[in-house]
This record gives sequence, structure tokens and C-alpha cells, in this order.
Amino acid sequence: MDEEPILVGVLVDEYLLTSEELARACGVNEDWLHARLSAGLLVCCSGEGSTSRFGSPQLERARRLLAVEQDFDANQELAALVVDLVEEVRALRAQLQENGAKT
Repeated sequence: MDEEPILVGVLVDEYLLTSEELARACGVNEDWLHARLSAGLLVCCSGEGSTSRFGSPQLERARRLLAVEQDFDANQELAALVVDLVEEVRALRAQLQENGAKT
């Protein structure tokens, strides 16, 4: 059985991925992606349904969700909570750096 290669690279913000391309870039099937979209754990940046498009932030979040699910055998809700907390910590650290504080 021939598997499609996983896409690896840098997504340019001007280019948006389809759900098929996003799933392939994460190495998952589209059912995995649609389950997270339906649960509100991942959102598209434009369009709906078959016209949904995803940018760099959605690709990063999807890859983080997948990593947490796989590394810790976590369900999708727990993985989303962990990813939310990681994103919040990063945002707070960036805010601290803007204000000149050490992290």
C-alpha cells in the first residue's frame, strides 16, 4: 500500500491550505481533522465545509494537538486543553519580553 508523503516545510501566511492539504501536512486522515473541527478544538481561518482554508496558526495548532494526543495517549479534549495552556504561556512570555522583563 503506497502512502502519500507527509508535507514538511514552511507555510507562507498568504497561502492557505485546504482540509486535505492540512491533514496531509499533519500526517493524519481527514476524519481526524474533521473531528477536531466539529468539536471546536480547531478552527479554519476562512470558508466553511469543503471551502475551508487553514493558515500557519491552524497548522501549528493541529500538529501540537496531534503530538499531545500521541505522546501522552490523551483524548482530543485533554490535548486541546494542554495546547491552549502552552499557547497562553507563550503569549504571556512574549508580552513580558515586550515589557522588558526576563522570562
